[in-house]
Amino acid sequence: MQNSISQQVEAQHRYFNTGQTRDVRFRKGLLKKLQAEIVRQEDAICEALYADFKKPKFETLIAETQFVLAELRMIIKHLELWVKPERVPSSILNFPSSDWIYNEPYGNVLIISPWNYPFQLTLLPLISAVAAGNTAVLKPSELTPKTSSVIQKLVSAVFEPEHVLVCQGDAEVAKSLLKEKWDYIFFTGSTRVGKIVYESAASQLTPVTLELGGKSPCVVDETAVPAQAARRIVWGKFLNAGQTCIAPDYILVHTQMKEQLLEELIKSIKSFFGENPEESKDLARIISPAHFERLKGLLSNEKILFGGAHNCADRFISPTLVDEPSKGSKIMQEEIFGPILPIISYQNESELEAWIHAGGKPLAAYLFSRRKSFQKKFVREFSFGGGTINDTLLQISNKNLPFGGVGKSGLGSYHGKRSFNTFSHQKAVVKRGTWLDFRFKYPPYNIPMNLIKKMKHIF
Repeated sequence: MQNSISQQVEAQHRYFNTGQTRDVRFRKGLLKKLQAEIVRQEDAICEALYADFKKPKFETLIAETQFVLAELRMIIKHLELWVKPERVPSSILNFPSSDWIYNEPYGNVLIISPWNYPFQLTLLPLISAVAAGNTAVLKPSELTPKTSSVIQKLVSAVFEPEHVLVCQGDAEVAKSLLKEKWDYIFFTGSTRVGKIVYESAASQLTPVTLELGGKSPCVVDETAVPAQAARRIVWGKFLNAGQTCIAPDYILVHTQMKEQLLEELIKSIKSFFGENPEESKDLARIISPAHFERLKGLLSNEKILFGGAHNCADRFISPTLVDEPSKGSKIMQEEIFGPILPIISYQNESELEAWIHAGGKPLAAYLFSRRKSFQKKFVREFSFGGGTINDTLLQISNKNLPFGGVGKSGLGSYHGKRSFNTFSHQKAVVKRGTWLDFRFKYPPYNIPMNLIKKMKHIF
């Protein structure tokens, strides 16, 4: 298998060296073709996601296909502007000169994508890699085989394999791909696997983007609007059955607000998913039996306030609220990534800070509060990838905002123009004039040293 992969990667290197992908009209033409193919196959994509883990069609449309199409429209519209060299102010030391930044493709890119949003998180980086002029190999998740097959069909209809290639398979395929020499690696997934990818990339000094996760806190203080906060938390947490990297992982609620919030959370869950959530058409399933067993294990020895029902055969776990787990409990030691929401009360900001800092730097953080001073303090004092005040998940919806983690929750960011920048090397070029040449910079250095110190404005 390694020889086959190596041959395919080598074919992409040769294709990149032809210079074909550097033509911006060629890139735009393929992106438009991809756009049309996604629209044509949108129903098939929705059906594949439902077959893989019963993802509701509405969630597939808003968080997968239409999300990707919106990014495509933006990139197609602005690509010709983005690829133009950018002139920047020149240094007096270089006079006469003009100074420029050129965006050039890295070359051959490896994209390893996850199972939770398998279409969006495969296509978004691909679109940007192609827009920037790279070739790409995609490794979609083996846990969503129907979606991976649709992606392969979609890509094959638009791209030649020496330009974009889909490699399906399990972790062994990913390991084989990581043994190859890449010009850039883009990985979305768990922190554990992210470390493996980073180590492999480091051995070849390959630049990377790592989109990981973490325990994203959701703080509800005593000034929050309980019904509104509950509705927005329940939506953000149980979208995709909680299998969202930026979902609220746990709630930190002020003791004065806890009972009210709990009552409203239960009301919202029942309103969204009915008295028997297993019968709801709007709740996805857990991706695999192994993930189901892991989540069920997190509930061991915990006090369940609401929910807790499960069905192994259907990989179903109902929206579940857990009361006051300890910091050392298993449920608080790992990212939950499922429809389980711990609720922890705090009395003062010192307790709050201790809980948040114990979880490291998460990919997301949320605050429900009407106190402007507390909102400013929350943003200023806590480090996290991105977040929303008085709602959840919305930081991902604006393409003018970067999406990415910090510390263990990720490295690098993308979306919108940043996606193009992520897959482009910014090459600095100074173009000197020939009609003037200051002699003082050449040996022998006869200019007084104290004069050099006074010439600070030329640097």
